[in-house]
Amino acid sequence: MRVFFVGAGPGDRELLTIKAHRLLTTCRICIYAGSLLNPDVLELIPESAEKHDSARLDLDGIADLFREARDRDIDVVRLHSGDPSLYGAISEQMGRLDSLGIDYEVVPGVSSFQAAAAALKTELTAPEIAQTVILTRMPGRTPFPEAQSLERLAQSKSTLCIFLSVDKVAQAVREIEAYYGRDCPAAVVCRAAWPDQVVVRGALEDIAEKTRAAGVTRTAVIIVGHALARPTAESKLYDPAFSHGYREGKP
Repeated sequence: MRVFFVGAGPGDRELLTIKAHRLLTTCRICIYAGSLLNPDVLELIPESAEKHDSARLDLDGIADLFREARDRDIDVVRLHSGDPSLYGAISEQMGRLDSLGIDYEVVPGVSSFQAAAAALKTELTAPEIAQTVILTRMPGRTPFPEAQSLERLAQSKSTLCIFLSVDKVAQAVREIEAYYGRDCPAAVVCRAAWPDQVVVRGALEDIAEKTRAAGVTRTAVIIVGHALARPTAESKLYDPAFSHGYREGKP
């Protein structure tokens, strides 16, 4: 018996991996994050399968389901939104599985920050502007390392992808605008890759007001950085004069 932590991707079920699709369509027990998943994805689960919405469960309740499945020797699909390794709270579940002697595997999924970048039709990195992407969030009920505060991260002027924080977008702007400038491009993508996806574009000076006006209050990613402006500097990869193992540069 094994538990599969499966990434359901950002919403569009065509963005599921082939492996995730196979596991979902053949599973006998599925524990899923009901409040975060597109119903289209859940429709792939066989009607005969046992389905448990983890929104109604605490960690002990989830562990009980793992234990019961082990005793019946039935594999479990533990379905998470996006990619399980990002804010998926899977490490504590793995701890329970270790104590129960149950094997597990992780099947990655497309993250919402990737789907948001696709919705914006942009590249999060840009030559000479941003070669680093930071995935972070604003502090909440979970204690936050002071050294990883948004203000400290902003000093790098990297592209910021801020999860689980759209209700604090105005606070985020206040913490980073001194490093990026108020004219720095910013965007909020709500329910990326869902049919009702909402894209809000602006700059640090107006993104909070535009987000409020759009009625976006949850399930969104904030992206900030000068790479969003599509800088004119080009990479060396396709420069005619650039040589590499597969192509000789032109003089």
